[in-house]
Amino acid sequence: MSKGFSHTLILFILTLCLGEVKFADATETRLNKIRKKITGKVTQKELESKKITVDRTQDKTKLNTKLNTKEMPNNWINNFHETVSDSVYHSAYWFDQFFTNDDSEQQNPKTNARIKLAWAPKSRDFNEFKTRFRIKVKLPHFSNKVDLIFSEDNAEDLNNLPLESSNTKEHVDDERFTAAVRFVHKKQNDRLTDSRIGITGGDIFIRARHKRRYFWNEKHSLTIEPSIYYFLDDHLGEKLLLEYNYQRNNRQQLRINYSIRGSQSFSGIRWKHGLYQLNQLSDSKASILGFHVEGERNGKKGFIVDKYTLSYRYRFNALRKWLFFEIEPFVEWSENENYKTTPGIALRVEGYFYRG
Repeated sequence: MSKGFSHTLILFILTLCLGEVKFADATETRLNKIRKKITGKVTQKELESKKITVDRTQDKTKLNTKLNTKEMPNNWINNFHETVSDSVYHSAYWFDQFFTNDDSEQQNPKTNARIKLAWAPKSRDFNEFKTRFRIKVKLPHFSNKVDLIFSEDNAEDLNNLPLESSNTKEHVDDERFTAAVRFVHKKQNDRLTDSRIGITGGDIFIRARHKRRYFWNEKHSLTIEPSIYYFLDDHLGEKLLLEYNYQRNNRQQLRINYSIRGSQSFSGIRWKHGLYQLNQLSDSKASILGFHVEGERNGKKGFIVDKYTLSYRYRFNALRKWLFFEIEPFVEWSENENYKTTPGIALRVEGYFYRG
């Protein structure tokens, strides 16, 4: 990123230098014309007034040149974004052609891709570097009710809460890749029913989910999301996710998450609670203060708390409208570390690529 930024800065400086020469020539030419048109009776004060008008025009032209330099079409960041977006879109367009016999009926699919780079060093582990991606394609020949999902993102992990990001548990597989087909059976403003079939980490699965939202008093909302799934290796499982939101004002929201999960692959019930304070700092900046606890009950160890996590995430948009950066310091108290205080920080860069 720093190398590309240096290239952009050099081009910017060169443009300004060239611009200064052009502006200086233009100023001198216009002053000469003024001198030719006016007689010797013109005072020095009037001549200076003419020069001030030219200087203001020059400043305005400089500003336009700066804006044009910032939006150079040959910028490597823009080229990278266009290349990824076009590649994903053309692949989706090619795949959607299999479901029509007439080229005139071909419609434009909707594609959405996300690439995330993250480094999350802790006091006992400095090699926590991750690359994640997620691609979602809506196929128009199925009335946009069928999605293709390719992901290596923890959002597909059934153990995670929606806003959880600093998950550093040892059982997380860095090579966990998911490819699935999602079917939307019913979708309204307050409810969603969908299912998906696919493969993740080499294990074939099928999953069904129903999501229902309730709103009252314009400040409160409750989401109930039960789901059931079956993995060839892990067999049958179920999950219940509850979410309560309290809208304090236009820029602040309090959120509580509660999740329980059971499966034939392990004994007991795994639970997780999350408490978050969301703040919209500006149109391009936001922060999340979060605290979540996870553990197990009715298992081999009875009731146990696996980990406490306290974190503060600062997210901002910079350089391009599709590029986001995150800084998240956190502190963990894990049962595997005898609940010793383990500080860390997560640094992330996230890019969005979309078409259609």
